[in-house]
Amino acid sequence: QVQLVESGGGLVQAGGSLRLSCAASGSIFLAGWYRQAPGKQRELVATITRSGNTNYAESVKGRFTISRDNAKNTVHLEMNRLKPEDTGVFYCYAQSSFGIASWGQGTQVSVSS
Repeated sequence: QVQLVESGGGLVQAGGSLRLSCAASGSIFLAGWYRQAPGKQRELVATITRSGNTNYAESVKGRFTISRDNAKNTVHLEMNRLKPEDTGVFYCYAQSSFGIASWGQGTQVSVSS
């Protein structure tokens, strides 16, 4: 498994932007971001394959952009026009070609109205 470290979370007003980063200790195949609000289940936000194919949750489509740098083993999530409903702990996710999954420790994103 690889170690993942997220950064970039914080407090922002509605309509603002944040950029999350995830640094991996090694090469990964599938990467993604999940989020979890208090008392709710963790949900998928976005995924990106090694070749660059992306997928987004309908609630963030058009506002968030996921990207990666395979040479640096980093994954990013650019979040624009943030809403209070986006508030939660965001987790970086990675999966190797062998099917081994890794999770970051999470970074808090709080959006005030």
